[in-house]
Amino acid sequence: MRGKHTISALLGILEERYGPIRWWDAPPEEVMIGAILTQQTRWENVEAALSRLREAGLCSLEGIDAAPDRQIEDLIRPAGYYRIKRGRLKALCRAVLDAGGIPALQRMPDPDLRDFLLSIHGVGEETADSILCYALGRPSFVVDAYTKRICGCMGITGRYGVLKALFEEVIPTDTEARALAHAWIVEYAKEMCGKKRCNECRIVSLSGSD
Repeated sequence: MRGKHTISALLGILEERYGPIRWWDAPPEEVMIGAILTQQTRWENVEAALSRLREAGLCSLEGIDAAPDRQIEDLIRPAGYYRIKRGRLKALCRAVLDAGGIPALQRMPDPDLRDFLLSIHGVGEETADSILCYALGRPSFVVDAYTKRICGCMGITGRYGVLKALFEEVIPTDTEARALAHAWIVEYAKEMCGKKRCNECRIVSLSGSD
């Protein structure tokens, strides 16, 4: 697949720069909730909303499912789009609980589990893969806005599934390896792209290396 050598070079640069790091090391239910809250907002806002849910004792599937809509909306307000996200959180929590909870999800094969998540209102591919990788320990690479931006700088474009397949062809079929690769990309994009340090970026030089 075109782009494999470029992706390999990218990951080599990032591994040299960051080494072993951990990102989103949290209980499965909190990761699921956070995967919805992180849609179209910055991580700092998600942390604020999660903190408010924890303080209220509602940072769980059962807690959100049982709580009044208005209470959830007030607690997650820092994450933005709070009415939409409340609806999506409620849908996710109810679907997972109806399916038998996290233990039942853990027994599903990867393809079936991904299809199940994608069938839930408000869960798109990025959200599903975040839940798969960080909440349920499956080797599913997450293609987020940072990934798309960095790929674009390297001259690699394509739909979500195309980019996901490209990275997963390069990265070993191992949850930790794929989570680590995603964490590197997030850290690099926050460090460089967020501060518009394009003149210092080594990634642009990888464009056309395949």
